[in-house]
Amino acid sequence: MERPVPGGLPGEKEEERVLVSEKSWRPCPKARRRLRGCLERVKQQLFRVGEDWYFLFILGVLMATISFVMDLLVVRLYEAHRWLYQEVGDILVLKYLSWTMYPMALAAFSTGFSQSITPYSGGEGTPKIWIPPPPGSGIPELKTILTGVVLEDYLAIQNFGAKVVGLTCTLASGSTVFLGKVGPFVHLSAMAAAYLGKMRTSVTREYENKFKQNEMLVAAQAVGVATVFGAPISGVLFSIEVMASHFAVRDYWRGFFAATCGAFVFRLLAVFNSEQDTIAAVFKSDLKIDFPFDLLETFFFAILGAVCGLVGCAYLFCQRWLLAAVKENRLTAKLLATDKPVYTVLVVLLLASITFPPGLGQLMASRLTMKEYLTSLFDNRTWGVLVPNASSVAKPPGVDPQGLWQEWYHPSATIFGTLAFFLLMKFWMLILATTLPLPAGYFMPIFIYGATIGRLLGETVALLFPRGLRSEGDPHHIIPGGYALAGAAAFSGSVTHAISTALLVCEATGHLGHVLPVVLAVLVANAITQKHQPSFYDGTIIVKKLPYLPRIRSRHMASYQVVVEEFMERQVVALAKGGGFEEVLVALDASVNAEYPVVERSPTLVGTVSRAQLVAFLQSHKGRGRGGFVPTHPHCHLPKAHHLFELLKLQRIFVTRFGELVGAVSRVEVRGGGRTRGSQRGG
Repeated sequence: MERPVPGGLPGEKEEERVLVSEKSWRPCPKARRRLRGCLERVKQQLFRVGEDWYFLFILGVLMATISFVMDLLVVRLYEAHRWLYQEVGDILVLKYLSWTMYPMALAAFSTGFSQSITPYSGGEGTPKIWIPPPPGSGIPELKTILTGVVLEDYLAIQNFGAKVVGLTCTLASGSTVFLGKVGPFVHLSAMAAAYLGKMRTSVTREYENKFKQNEMLVAAQAVGVATVFGAPISGVLFSIEVMASHFAVRDYWRGFFAATCGAFVFRLLAVFNSEQDTIAAVFKSDLKIDFPFDLLETFFFAILGAVCGLVGCAYLFCQRWLLAAVKENRLTAKLLATDKPVYTVLVVLLLASITFPPGLGQLMASRLTMKEYLTSLFDNRTWGVLVPNASSVAKPPGVDPQGLWQEWYHPSATIFGTLAFFLLMKFWMLILATTLPLPAGYFMPIFIYGATIGRLLGETVALLFPRGLRSEGDPHHIIPGGYALAGAAAFSGSVTHAISTALLVCEATGHLGHVLPVVLAVLVANAITQKHQPSFYDGTIIVKKLPYLPRIRSRHMASYQVVVEEFMERQVVALAKGGGFEEVLVALDASVNAEYPVVERSPTLVGTVSRAQLVAFLQSHKGRGRGGFVPTHPHCHLPKAHHLFELLKLQRIFVTRFGELVGAVSRVEVRGGGRTRGSQRGG
């Protein structure tokens, strides 16, 4: 018998009964309860060791698989370009068109396809900042995110597919564009980690934790490097050096575990694909281990580090200047704002025309791929000795790895001439390529550029000392490949302000014989570059005007004389502890801050309340403050305030005097006001 609905019409009983029955109908309730219970018990058993292990393992395997598949597609596309270039015959016009049109089409598609992503990102309490997610490397933006700045859209999973496709097309353009994949792959790994973090909260039924998100992002950076070079140890160290201003020790095992899983699977897939017989280094080298270098050669390795440091300073200055010039120039700024593919096509056309093999490209080994560049530069033999026996006709690249060095040989120029010409031309070509609005990495190009510097110096030393540096005893010949290793680590380390590149070349090549001179060269190069120029990623942050706090050099004692009272905001919108509806409405209208101080009587700072909580209060007439504020004092010096922002990832701190609220300091004041006061004092 149906019970009538109180206060309802007779016709409403049947309608309500139908709606309730439709919503509550569930088939096999007992079976579903048993299945749910079984799944809950399985989850409890699996997560007994901690759920982080599973998600970190998934992250490493996922990114390793994507990296390997991407490399396979790039190789196939590049082989298609080579086939097209050879099949057109000896007609020079057709060869030129096949050489230039192919990378132009790929680069234009990469640019256009990637621009389908939202071109800006912002969060609560922060202004909308123009940040194109797909173009560039992504590391500068990730550095900003890890300091506590909210850029939600930048890690949205919708960006993932577009960046994968765009990066594949960029890499398939080959050495014509001369770009890599480290930076974008770190961004891809961060997007995957952010998505897995959300899955983790849904599986474990926990509240979303910002600290857990940061832990996944830190691990993702190590995975991104490890799955490109197959180097888990240096991947973790590189992520610590480059990405984090402060690194929590508890994050070390997470990054190491995920990076090891990713690097292992990445090399294991190469074995399954019959590319290698066993798990080996990404870039093979046959450098001698019995006597890798003479003790006296450390002097030349130190000189190599100094040269890489000086060239790194010039590169960083010119690259930052060109980025700013392209952004400010009326024509290029208009193209980048409205017709990015057009700008890409014009730049790639210029680069492809210069690298055309029958033209200047024959003096730059332009037919080699990025991997073949490193394989040839790490060659164990001395090219100056091989040149007299070389044929005047170079072998096709990719057929015989032992013959790749002949791409650097030209009858009308010496080995030294082609290496020097490559360095001269690639210096400005690489800088120009960094302005392209497409997904691209810049670590591999500077890695190859540094290897070329080292190879040139090594060949020069081998020419000056054909029997080695010792005049007595058995001759120990100079190994130019060892100098190429040191040059690659020193130049890339100086540009990125990282020391871990010394270990990276050892892991990537499987050669440890030159580890000490490599570390020496890296230290010398870093000592020069860090004194005069910001790193490549920090320079990009400066040009893009990202909300990132620059570092304060501790040796500038004048910065300790600057106190927050000199640049803090004195007119602070505050809320009384017992304030009501009207007071909250006035405070929200008076400012757009993400946090508001809560005071009582004197006024004494007793807590903070977020803007979101105040809005909820207006909607429900109830809310609550929280005591998670971080107060400081008017005479707190600038480095301490800077440390609070970096360590705690704060957006705003409140200044008190004996508990009384007297002002507030945000990141804007620290970046602007603090720098101005410091410069006035000579800091």
